[in-house]
Amino acid sequence: MHYIETKSLTKSFGDVIAVNDISFSVEKGEIFGFLGPNGAGKSTTMMIFTTLLKPTSGQALICGFDVMTNAKQVRQSIGYVQQETTVDEYLTGRENLLLQAKLNHIPKNEINNRIDEVLELIELSDKQHKSVVTYSGGMRKRLDIAGGLLHRPKVLILDEPTVGLDIQTRRKIWEYIKKIHDEFEMTIFLSTHYMEEADQLCDRIGIIDGGKIQVIDSPTNMKNAMGNEVISIVVENNEHHDSFLSELQKIKFVKKINKDGLKFVLFVSNGTEVIPKVFQISSELDIKITSISLTQPSLDDVFLSYTGHEIKDDDTKFNRRREHAKMKRLRA
Repeated sequence: MHYIETKSLTKSFGDVIAVNDISFSVEKGEIFGFLGPNGAGKSTTMMIFTTLLKPTSGQALICGFDVMTNAKQVRQSIGYVQQETTVDEYLTGRENLLLQAKLNHIPKNEINNRIDEVLELIELSDKQHKSVVTYSGGMRKRLDIAGGLLHRPKVLILDEPTVGLDIQTRRKIWEYIKKIHDEFEMTIFLSTHYMEEADQLCDRIGIIDGGKIQVIDSPTNMKNAMGNEVISIVVENNEHHDSFLSELQKIKFVKKINKDGLKFVLFVSNGTEVIPKVFQISSELDIKITSISLTQPSLDDVFLSYTGHEIKDDDTKFNRRREHAKMKRLRA
């Protein structure tokens, strides 16, 4: 049985199609990631999975339960950790988890054992009696994830689990997610716009852009399909760019080319053979190359290849929004 399955799932807000006819499945025990920029449809899909939004058309099943007709069973089957932390700053870590346990109707005789279990898992046992206002961003996120685990869900849904965190804290959260996956053999569905996060954590990735899934595969297969190497070329402005692109496409080992302004990205199978030919063509067309590099393909290259653009990092915007919310709480 698929633990998550969508069939032609669509969600519209007026004339805006946020999720556009997507169909995919996630197997038991898999870490599956949605990779895409803000506005791609990631969070909308997750809100449908958690029964917080109704689809316009199509179907979504969680552990075999339809999100429309079996909403209660779906909610019992999932743990959901939102993008922004939802913990109460003025309660202790343990008090936050106690509140979550009661909201999830966990039997009274099991509550303390389950809280102890998740606190040990996320390594916050020594901080459990401290007010959350004293916690770092990474500690708050770990506590948020712990709250989603208390009722032992079959599927854990993580919406941008490390957004707004520094890279060291982000990697620590990755370790906890892997630990949760291994210890509970849990199916995890996460969204992210961080390439490295998707690469490090996910068994399979669905690249989503403009509400549509562009491709689904393992990170390794995606990168291998691009070619063995990537040549990035930046040129000066010149009226012969179209001719340059046309001639590059004729080179034997070039599999695919993406052009973005003055930048040409070539996916090739033999970079050492291609580079001399690139210089020969540029010389014949009197095009000046300002930089050229030869690298192994990355998920950034894969994303660019399928969508035609890169993902911009919106952490600054997220942090401004979070600080604004914090100031509002303090003034209240």
